Amino acid sequence: MADSIMHYLRTLKTVFTVAGAFGVLSLAPVTSAHGAQWNFAEPYGDANFHTQNARQFAEDVAEATDGKLAVTVHANGALIPHPEIKNAVRRGIVPVGELFLSRLANENPIFEVDALPTLANDYDSARRLWQASKPEISKRFERQGLKVLYSVPWPSQGIYTQFELTKANQLQGIKLRSNNTATERLAKRLGAIPTQTEASDIPTAFSTGRVDAMVTSVSTGVNTAAWDYVSHFNDANLWLPKNIVIINQKAFDRLDKTTQRAVMDAAQKAEQRGWAMSKAEAESDMTALKEHGIKVNTPTPALEKALERAGAELVERWKAQTGSEGEAVLERYRQLSARDDNA
Repeated sequence: MADSIMHYLRTLKTVFTVAGAFGVLSLAPVTSAHGAQWNFAEPYGDANFHTQNARQFAEDVAEATDGKLAVTVHANGALIPHPEIKNAVRRGIVPVGELFLSRLANENPIFEVDALPTLANDYDSARRLWQASKPEISKRFERQGLKVLYSVPWPSQGIYTQFELTKANQLQGIKLRSNNTATERLAKRLGAIPTQTEASDIPTAFSTGRVDAMVTSVSTGVNTAAWDYVSHFNDANLWLPKNIVIINQKAFDRLDKTTQRAVMDAAQKAEQRGWAMSKAEAESDMTALKEHGIKVNTPTPALEKALERAGAELVERWKAQTGSEGEAVLERYRQLSARDDNA
């Protein structure tokens, strides 16, 4: 506990208050003559498009409120480490934070719906899946005093290797970097050994032999200079996982109605902008991978069949875990897909 408190004291340039008989650490928004000032915990670096989108969100809020609410984005996990962001926002240590949604799967499997292989593997289907799952996901956050502001996907997930991947059995026994339970389960079904690794630690993990391959997006590949440690990228389009930005409900409720509307309007813009940024990033980063010598290929029929089979098994497992709640999400997703197909 002491180490955690010292970490926050070193990194937060704001007002802390110690309250309660047990010394519970809480962070109140700073209020000055110019208005309230909020801190936004962002796990990714300044060059990442999610961070850039968050900064634009902060600028939109400041402009819409005429400086009445100022949001400061703290990038690269400098404010709160990624694994702690959700609970930090829930406890009111910071009002706002962004996190990788499916990393909450151990808390409830509904949070990993966007990481089920082959269920939604392009931007149109990913958007329909978000529309279908948002009500259930929002309810889960609401029960913990959290409010969803916006969500933005990463580009689709592919497989980085140090060899040309043509068959699933080539992955047997290799250490595959994972960042959520869905990737862990996929790795196991393909005979690989899942190894939890944060994005910031990927280069070190490869250089020290902790991982041999990874499932991630072209965006993470470029951000971590994948060409320094792998040679091939299989553009498997497995899924488009999302980041989600949440706010402490009590902090939101303390805002006046006009400021609340400004925050939600800025969040809506951030979601629309973020999806467009993700799609543009997917195209530009694919080009960057090729320019740096990464050999890009798509799954062979044999590999595609193996991935689809593994994906179907994971979807069935997820349905069994989530019961009627998960079935309701999938039914809404099917209806939205059918509607768009018939449009």
